[in-house]
Amino acid sequence: MPSVTDASTLGDGLRIAREHSGRSLAELSSITRVPSRYLTALEQNDFSTLPNRVFSIGYVRAYAGSLGLDEQLAVERFRRESPDPSIPLQAPVGVAFEEVRRYSPRLIAAGLALVIAVVGWNVFQRVSLMRAPQPSDLAATPESWTLGAVPGQPAALSLSAPRPAPPDQTIPALYITPGLETELTGLDPASREAITAAAAGAPPVQRAFNPRGAIYGASASASQVVIQAREAAGLVVRMADGRVLFARQLAAGDAWRAPAGIAATIDASKWTAFDVYLNGEHGGRLEAQLTPLDQLNTRAQGLARQAASEVAARTEAARVAAVQAQAQLQTVTVQSGVVSATGG
Repeated sequence: MPSVTDASTLGDGLRIAREHSGRSLAELSSITRVPSRYLTALEQNDFSTLPNRVFSIGYVRAYAGSLGLDEQLAVERFRRESPDPSIPLQAPVGVAFEEVRRYSPRLIAAGLALVIAVVGWNVFQRVSLMRAPQPSDLAATPESWTLGAVPGQPAALSLSAPRPAPPDQTIPALYITPGLETELTGLDPASREAITAAAAGAPPVQRAFNPRGAIYGASASASQVVIQAREAAGLVVRMADGRVLFARQLAAGDAWRAPAGIAATIDASKWTAFDVYLNGEHGGRLEAQLTPLDQLNTRAQGLARQAASEVAARTEAARVAAVQAQAQLQTVTVQSGVVSATGG
């Protein structure tokens, strides 16, 4: 089917397409429901006999669609060949630009006048509000300023030294079972010397590991050594064969859990910026730029065995003390029974 744009006019294109399709005007009229005289007017470019523009565009669209042509191209060509007289002509862009250039000095002058008026009004307001210093109108001191207390008004308050806070009465005193501390610890609660000596000989409580950032490396159950950054610094862990096990720039609070049973070397860009935690307790800082990981794992294992031995010793001492107390209680009970039997 030839295109509607190949012919010299829209009517010629529609007529050529109809003849190519082998249809008559009567057949197309029955298909499009457009009277034959209007289809003839379109083929003859007699647009004056068509009805109003809305119906004419609809006839062109229907006629082109029934012939298999592009409806939008047919409508656009109809609008170009038959312009709408009801739409007024628009002024060229150059004329509008000339109008703007003609009135631009007046617009600039009006804007400057508005700015000057606003600035002048603000200056006038500031100047009008400025006053020269004037003497006070107070002729005499009011009597209430010199007499102190005024009838009907509360007297002046005076502040004294702060008093100590009252003791807290909401927390009851801790109840201690008589003899229980002596049985469990072997210390007399009333003896200050014994308590002081025991406190001096007890190992200090170490600071526990506190996660304050991202944690890398092994899981908590598979690691006894944790290295935490006090400030931003780089940490590289290399294995014995040269492979890099871990490498990262750690921020303050980030930590790395070291796996157990691996031979590696810890390379810290700033070793004083890293804390070492063994079995969850603070074990100091890194002491050198290169630190063998086996050394830290060995320390952690030794501390774990020492702590287990101390717990076992305290448990055994408590068990022996309980057995002795039970034996003493049985002895006292037997002796009381004998005395009662003798007296009877």
